[in-house]
Amino acid sequence: MPIIKPVSDLRNYSSVLEGVAEGSPVYLTKNGRRCYAIVDIKDQEDYERIKAALTLMCELNKGQRSGEKDGWISEAEVNKRFLGRKNG
Repeated sequence: MPIIKPVSDLRNYSSVLEGVAEGSPVYLTKNGRRCYAIVDIKDQEDYERIKAALTLMCELNKGQRSGEKDGWISEAEVNKRFLGRKNG
């Protein structure tokens, strides 16, 4: 069951932080609407890792669709483009 508290409870922040655990964030509301989440640092690190992986997968998918639509370039052309940047 999620822990939901008003942001005003942060006046006594230690009691709010006691509810935070790995896999169990505390959600804070402001004027009755969801506003913030306090999460365990391990959960945040996992989130960042998943977000980076998803971004990479989306970019790889875009590249694949581009190659299928516009045609692929050869390995020699790839090397020429990247080595040209490195040396140039």
